[in-house]
Amino acid sequence: MFIRLAKQHSQFVQDLVMNLQALAIVLERKGYLASCYTCGDQMTSASFMVSLGDNHLIRFLVSDYGITWTEMRDDRELMKLEGAEAIAQLQELANLLKYQPESTSSYTAAVAQAI
Repeated sequence: MFIRLAKQHSQFVQDLVMNLQALAIVLERKGYLASCYTCGDQMTSASFMVSLGDNHLIRFLVSDYGITWTEMRDDRELMKLEGAEAIAQLQELANLLKYQPESTSSYTAAVAQAI
């Protein structure tokens, strides 16, 4: 049972890393500064970052050791989430992008209002 769970967890992390890479590409195409770095070809960890302007930065880290979402403004931490809460916040970011018009300012305004 534990070996099966370990394999499922590894697959989950790999799927999450692939989705972070895709999200970074979409964000870049919409005019945001975004990146997703992975270590090696095994896709067992990633560091995803996006700048929403006005010194507003989101960092999402995923590895076998955990998942964290950190939101910062002016080099101060506004919010830090882990695990399922971090993934839910990432989904909110993806949903906002999905339904946002082509202009990037509306997303930044929506995020600023939420904070």
